[in-house]
Amino acid sequence: MAIREIRVVGDRVLTKKCRPVEKMTPRISELTQANAKTLSDAVSAVVPGFDNDPIAEKKTQEVNGVQYAVYPATKEGKFIGAAVEATSMGFGGELKVLVGFDAEGKIIDYSLLSHVETPGLGSKAADWFKKGNKGDITGMNPGEASLTVSKDGGKVDAITASTITSRAFLNAVNVAYAAYAGQNTADGATGATQKNVEEAAGANTVTGATIKVELTDSVSAK
Repeated sequence: MAIREIRVVGDRVLTKKCRPVEKMTPRISELTQANAKTLSDAVSAVVPGFDNDPIAEKKTQEVNGVQYAVYPATKEGKFIGAAVEATSMGFGGELKVLVGFDAEGKIIDYSLLSHVETPGLGSKAADWFKKGNKGDITGMNPGEASLTVSKDGGKVDAITASTITSRAFLNAVNVAYAAYAGQNTADGATGATQKNVEEAAGANTVTGATIKVELTDSVSAK
């Protein structure tokens, strides 16, 4: 149904035909479907080989008072890992990642879902930490030692000229692991340095293994 804009000018009534608002609904639906496909493709990339529907079986885990999405992956009924969404504050704003872990808690791959970092510098996080690249984190297990940049005494090479973004990215990965392991605390973005090792309360809710996570400051600039 056409909609008309009605305006009164002096003693005259003017009308103007406007676009029907119902035509906006399909566009919103298209965007929703596109976002769902992007997430589905990302889950398949970071935890390949599953035969279930991880998104339909989505779980949530609270870490530092924030709820994070965990997408469990199984094959023939056997748990093979999970994809976990996590966020952290980078140099320009929020950075959001999807990290894939195998059944032992080792990093398989990751996808940088969104960020507002400086183009050409901080945005390199999309590839810098992938397999074969300088900051490669694949195969690492944050449960054995939290991931930190070499400048802070860790084993991961930071993105050139983007140490703050690198710290934020690794913080997000550590938080993702905490959610994967079923813990309620992880390396936070408070700026406080904590060198203690905190054992998870109880067993890992996904694998049944007891997990340890070292808490360290990963985002404060130095």
